[in-house]
Amino acid sequence: MQESVRVDETTRQKVLAALSRERTAGLNPDPDFDRRLDQYLPLLTELFGSLYDCRPDWQDQLAALVVQSARSWQERSPELKTLDAKHEADSGWFLDNTMLGGVCYVDRYAESLEGVRARIPYFKELGLTYLHLMPLFLAPEPHSDGGYAVSSYRKVNPKLGTMEQLRSLAAELKANGISLVVDFIFNHTSDEHEWARKAAAGDPEFSDYYWIFPDRTMPDAFEQNVREIFPENHPGSFIRMEDGRWVWATFHTYQWDLNYSNPDVFRAMAGEMLFLANQGVDILRMDAVAFIWKQLGTPCENLPEAHTLLQAFNAVCRLAAPSLLFKSEAIVHPDEVALYIDPAECQLSYNPLQMALIWESLATRDVSLLAQALERRHNIPEGTSWVNYVRSHDDIGWTFADEDAAELGINGFDHRRFLNSFYVNRFPGSFARGVPFQDNPKTGDCRISGTTASLCGMEVDPAEAVERILLAHSVAFSTGGIPLLYLGDEVGQVNDYAYASEPGHGADSRWVHRPHYPAEQYDRRKDPSTPEGAVFNGLKRMTEVRARTAELAGTRLVDFATNNQSVLAYQRPGWQTWVLALANFSDQAQTLPAETFSGYSSAAVDLLSEAGLQLAEGLTLLPRQYLWLRVTPV
Repeated sequence: MQESVRVDETTRQKVLAALSRERTAGLNPDPDFDRRLDQYLPLLTELFGSLYDCRPDWQDQLAALVVQSARSWQERSPELKTLDAKHEADSGWFLDNTMLGGVCYVDRYAESLEGVRARIPYFKELGLTYLHLMPLFLAPEPHSDGGYAVSSYRKVNPKLGTMEQLRSLAAELKANGISLVVDFIFNHTSDEHEWARKAAAGDPEFSDYYWIFPDRTMPDAFEQNVREIFPENHPGSFIRMEDGRWVWATFHTYQWDLNYSNPDVFRAMAGEMLFLANQGVDILRMDAVAFIWKQLGTPCENLPEAHTLLQAFNAVCRLAAPSLLFKSEAIVHPDEVALYIDPAECQLSYNPLQMALIWESLATRDVSLLAQALERRHNIPEGTSWVNYVRSHDDIGWTFADEDAAELGINGFDHRRFLNSFYVNRFPGSFARGVPFQDNPKTGDCRISGTTASLCGMEVDPAEAVERILLAHSVAFSTGGIPLLYLGDEVGQVNDYAYASEPGHGADSRWVHRPHYPAEQYDRRKDPSTPEGAVFNGLKRMTEVRARTAELAGTRLVDFATNNQSVLAYQRPGWQTWVLALANFSDQAQTLPAETFSGYSSAAVDLLSEAGLQLAEGLTLLPRQYLWLRVTPV
């Protein structure tokens, strides 16, 4: 232990000496930065050292990283520094029950960044406080993987606008109480990125930015343990370059994985991250977090070093962009998802298990798996939050754990086959009109594409579809976390079956649920007699009630047994009163007897309808009905 302390002090002195030299050369001293450096340098040293202390130059690399952070802090605007101070004083600001997220593709929803700016009045009408703009940086066309093949983190796709327009938009969003979220695609770059071009040209410095090998020896060794992600795109994890070398490409052939065992890559990506923070980005969606560290002899997913990398990036941000938050995107086993959720790692996380099991419950009319997940897997560390969604830009995969299903007598393989069949309308009586993604008819394996409205049956029975849409969102809005709407869903937008006619989209059915802005449907949002108006007003009501209900802040949830497989229930504790949420996933009315509510006083109020109820008389929920009851525990 004493040796470790001495090493840390040696490192500290090297870092401070490098910073002093930089300040002598013109970098401005800053007491705020120095205060945070005192606080976070020991942690950053420990994390960075654990990744790179096998290299003799690791202390110099760390010193360069700190100097780079100091320069970025000096470039940060006074307005963003004011926001940093505000959020440092209120680190749980994103846990507030007024938070509501929206997500969209810029081009499809608003054509351009200026079009997004013009929609700010609507965002305020809807109640958004968080806007996620899907990947908008320079990417190859038409095969960009929806923007996830990044050619530059510092250039906006010129079809959408400029970096100056993004910076201006971020400022205007903040002025209207809306935080900006963008994707940080940090597992890989496009093969058209400047670094990749130099690597392809044989530059040894940039060849080391990627996992490039001269022959198949090492790729074959890695692939003994690594699974194929997109086998229909290319076999294995490596592709052959034009010069005969082999480069790691986990996803598409044009997406090359970065080599984080090289500290130059860490510093380069830290620089890109801080650049985006200085444009006014509030939250980074950390893409494909499970894949970012590679180690021979392992599956190269969810390795401990992936967590160390995220923590180290976090520590850098605490130095130079203190208010920046991370949101993890980890579509992996539920136990692995939870490991990325930590105030020092990813303060926010998508909730893919809840999303998938909401759809599972709608198909089966049985809430057992969803109730089990809420009981076991919902509560997360203090100071973190779920991002709860009914659907996203991506496909739906059935991410529940087979061992959880087995406890309920469910065979996971067979159940996934049923759900796939149900949601692509291959099951008799299905209401869903989804489209298969990566379909394999021989095995029954596929994932599901489709808008919320189409998956809920809008093309079959609009009235019932509206009820399913609102029922599903009632769970996302009340379980705890930030509700997230894929914009267009709030007016019941259905599938775009013409997606395949657009260049580059024909082989990717996910474009069916990424339709263009439905102007006529938005025009009908204020008419409650229309499906658009019914969905919009129902979601608005949830937003308004949630915002004034203190029990719905934060994420803490207490399970509640209804002894009815069709009725989901959970409790959100408050100071003196609690909220009991009930949701009937059945197509028939369900009655809960009075003894179900014996732990509460008889008088209750449904916050959504403001109707008073007597729990001593029991409750009957109509088909697909949901209630948010304010109750008093006895």
